[in-house]
Amino acid sequence: MLAVYDWLILGLVSRWVWRCPRSTMLAQYNDQVGVRHLDLGPGTGWFLDKCTFPTRTPSITLLDLSDAALATAAERIARYQPSTQRGDVFKPLNLGAAQFDSVGMNFLLHCLPGTIAQKAVVFDNVTPHLGPGARIFGSTILGIDNRHNAVSTALQRRLNGSNSFDNRADSLDDITYELEARFEEVRTTRSGVVCLFSARYPRGRIPCD
Repeated sequence: MLAVYDWLILGLVSRWVWRCPRSTMLAQYNDQVGVRHLDLGPGTGWFLDKCTFPTRTPSITLLDLSDAALATAAERIARYQPSTQRGDVFKPLNLGAAQFDSVGMNFLLHCLPGTIAQKAVVFDNVTPHLGPGARIFGSTILGIDNRHNAVSTALQRRLNGSNSFDNRADSLDDITYELEARFEEVRTTRSGVVCLFSARYPRGRIPCD
């Protein structure tokens, strides 16, 4: 999958099935990425390779459960000399006292098991490593969205059936709620059936029902 990920998933499926071109997600990276950046589930490293950092010498840490994904992404952005960490985003991150200006999690949440409320532990696990004013951002494919068509519905059903996805109950409202319970300047938008989100640390107010 890593060998065909860029052109198949990011190139074809994202644009024509989920209807969110990778250029839209890249624009979010360009807008949000900081000097000290942590990327959760970096995939092939396409976005880190293509995005514009605010410095020529960013400090980048890659975290994933897959050694193959870490190796692929690290090799792609070797010019930045990234550090890699094998880890589970559902558990406290083994990053010591490291602090980051930005945390990216592109196409991560829809792959994680559970409801959005359960997946939100990822936000809690990165919080100890966020410096003042740090940005957290990413994208995820929504399970509940009236913009789904026959093609996206069929593919989503298949991916959930194979346990590649677990997003049947994921909605934009739930993502917004969990972010607003933890951060400030929360922004959630849709491109096709993809939710693009961003927020700023520190913690914001817990929204009222």
